[in-house]
Amino acid sequence: MNRIYLDHAATSPVHPEVVELFSKRLAEVYGNPSSIHGAGREARKVLDEARSVLAKSIHADDPEIIFTSGGTESDNLAIFGTALKKDGRHIITSQVEHHAVLHACRKLEQDGYEVTYLPVDTNGHVKPDDVKKALRNDTILVTIMLGNNEVGTVQPIAEIGAILEGTDTVFHTDAVQAYGVLPIDVNELNVDLLSVSAHKLNGPKGVGFLYQRKGIPLAPLSFGGEQERKRRAGTENVPAISAFAKAVSISMESREEKAAEYGQYKEMFKKILDDAGVEYKENGSKQLPHILNLSIKGIDIESFLVNLDIAGISASSGSACTAGSIDPSHVLVAMYGEQAEESRNSIRFSFGHGLTVEQIQQAAEKTAQISKRLALK
Repeated sequence: MNRIYLDHAATSPVHPEVVELFSKRLAEVYGNPSSIHGAGREARKVLDEARSVLAKSIHADDPEIIFTSGGTESDNLAIFGTALKKDGRHIITSQVEHHAVLHACRKLEQDGYEVTYLPVDTNGHVKPDDVKKALRNDTILVTIMLGNNEVGTVQPIAEIGAILEGTDTVFHTDAVQAYGVLPIDVNELNVDLLSVSAHKLNGPKGVGFLYQRKGIPLAPLSFGGEQERKRRAGTENVPAISAFAKAVSISMESREEKAAEYGQYKEMFKKILDDAGVEYKENGSKQLPHILNLSIKGIDIESFLVNLDIAGISASSGSACTAGSIDPSHVLVAMYGEQAEESRNSIRFSFGHGLTVEQIQQAAEKTAQISKRLALK
């Protein structure tokens, strides 16, 4: 059976060109970039070149990029690193953040911090005015994601950034799901910290970065060497970082083309469901182009996912970080309420590199067949 992978928002297959470069770097670039000998200097050169590519991708300066192990570490470094450095005990976030943010905030609550969890509307949007109203003299950090990983809603980050401009409050955005899909300019967004992970855009797992605007205070969370300008100890994963930069370069070259392609996939998928008479509701609005989240009437989500898997289709009921849990999605609960049917019958299809129109058509047709069969039971 040829599987159809529609879970790119959870993780994405590594691009063949990235695999090729990664393998080459593993074999040839083995020096420690902190060493002063030739092998070390070669590794440093590769690292610096990758840093420059990644900085340019978000219109930042090279020293503002801190290499990490991925989105979770980047989010944690942004949140705990700010809390350890700033006076004040109040943080603002939203109810629909990734668990890397929510669990970090809850840990700080246990340590005596106060966290305001802003509500969202039925499309998953945070209201900038709610951020403004929640601000206090002791607010040290606002952390709001750029694009939601479950329903794809894009948050008004630039508007929130404008509200925070001129204040002493640090502004962080988790851009893990949006990076490589949306154009990002940290200066237009007016963010101080921004998290990214490689494996969402056809790069290797276990590598990412945190953007830290020059002059923004941040305490390190790991201690040892003086790597990353004393902000993140540990020898840098040079092959993975180089492969990450390659994935970003490929992504930037085809971003607009891919966004249009994924938009066509969404419309085709929904039309096939419509033509088959499947009752569904699309969740979210102003979405990332690659995410389609549907509530399908009359289905049990666990049975539905199993049937899709048997049919050769990989999809998700939400964040892969909560896989195996039968609890309703915290994102959809925030949007609709805990008792809403949408919080228990929603499925996420997400698109990416390697898919074809024929595969989308097949997946939609099988989804329609399974939906109608399960709804009859």
